[in-house]
Amino acid sequence: MSQPLRLGIAGLGTVGVGVVKIVRKHAALLHARTGRDVVISAVSARSRDKDRGVSLKSYAWEDDPVALATRDDVDVFVELIGGEDGPARDAVAAALAAGKDVVTANKAMLALHGQELALAAEAADRTIKFEAAVAGGIPVIKTLMEALAGNEITRVMGVMNGSCNYMLTRMESAGLTYDQVFAEADGLGYLEADPALDVGGIDAAHKLAILSSIAFGTKVDFAGIELEGIERVSIEDIHAAADMGYKIKLLGVAQITGRGLEQRMQPCLVPDTSPLGQLEGGTNMVVIEGDSIGQVVLRGPGAGEGPTASAVMSDVLDLARGGARGPVFGQPAKDLRTSTPATSQLPAPYYLRMSLDDKPGALAKIAKVLGEAGVSIDRMRQYGHRETVAPVLIVTHKTTPAALGQALSAMAESGVMATSPVALRIEEV
Repeated sequence: MSQPLRLGIAGLGTVGVGVVKIVRKHAALLHARTGRDVVISAVSARSRDKDRGVSLKSYAWEDDPVALATRDDVDVFVELIGGEDGPARDAVAAALAAGKDVVTANKAMLALHGQELALAAEAADRTIKFEAAVAGGIPVIKTLMEALAGNEITRVMGVMNGSCNYMLTRMESAGLTYDQVFAEADGLGYLEADPALDVGGIDAAHKLAILSSIAFGTKVDFAGIELEGIERVSIEDIHAAADMGYKIKLLGVAQITGRGLEQRMQPCLVPDTSPLGQLEGGTNMVVIEGDSIGQVVLRGPGAGEGPTASAVMSDVLDLARGGARGPVFGQPAKDLRTSTPATSQLPAPYYLRMSLDDKPGALAKIAKVLGEAGVSIDRMRQYGHRETVAPVLIVTHKTTPAALGQALSAMAESGVMATSPVALRIEEV
């Protein structure tokens, strides 16, 4: 009879408790699918006495996750502590050094230290699995590494933060301002303890950095991501975009261009008829494009106890089956290329919202400024005047960020701007 696979779980928050529940509830099913028992040997968390809604008395307890990671009765160290450094990183390094495989949901740690940890894992003939680190219950890591391994990936993009997507769709459906929806989401517990991780795009950018490494065979490069959150998106932008057939999403995009690896996480307009445009609430979506497959769209819950614990268990079961320990990021870490961040983005159309002084020649001056910068106008709309201010919306033809930046600088000096313009990229999907 096969030996059981013994887990040590560090971190007993929502996801950790979810893993405990799955191991208990589906013990027979897990055995049937792997040919061996999956059991929990020991656990670790900051508080031993906290009521977590599930009994932990049958498991050994370690106050120190590093001690848990090196126990003789642990085969797989499951890291669910979180945080890019500190106990999580120390415990993962200790587990690898002790000859353990690692399963983690820690996107921040992998985005900042993934290369170092992958080298350590592969040198020890161990592996780190991290399906739960990106897009919750959506099997995007396995899709990239396994199902689409025969493709040259051309682009990866998606909505990877459910909190931001909830906020943007809530603004549109309820007609609420950003500040109102932020307060609502925070009150419902949808935002991190540091909300900037969500609304600033940092959480989603961690995920994009990981996907980009797998897709393009490069070292994880979180620092190379052009990053902008949703803080500047107003209810006026939401309504104007909808009026022109678009939705606003916090969109991550990674693609190889002639100028290098382009990685960006920023609010963009997408067609409201596209899969991304129809995505509502806290759901995530990842779109992968490859030379043989074309386009694959993956949609599902991006967070929560059940979905994330399910993703953790998918990695545990892979190890329980005794499959080959492949490279952490799909290719040997020593062979991953150092990416060259793209010096500029590929051309795209842009949405511009501005308020002009309501005086003769103001709009003509703006059109001239755009023309002199090489930015042509596709569509333009004027909405109801407000006292001495004239709101104007412009959709450009494809242009470069450099040309648009030149135009925006000239607008600021034109003498006809009542407020600073808002510019959002329109992504073709």
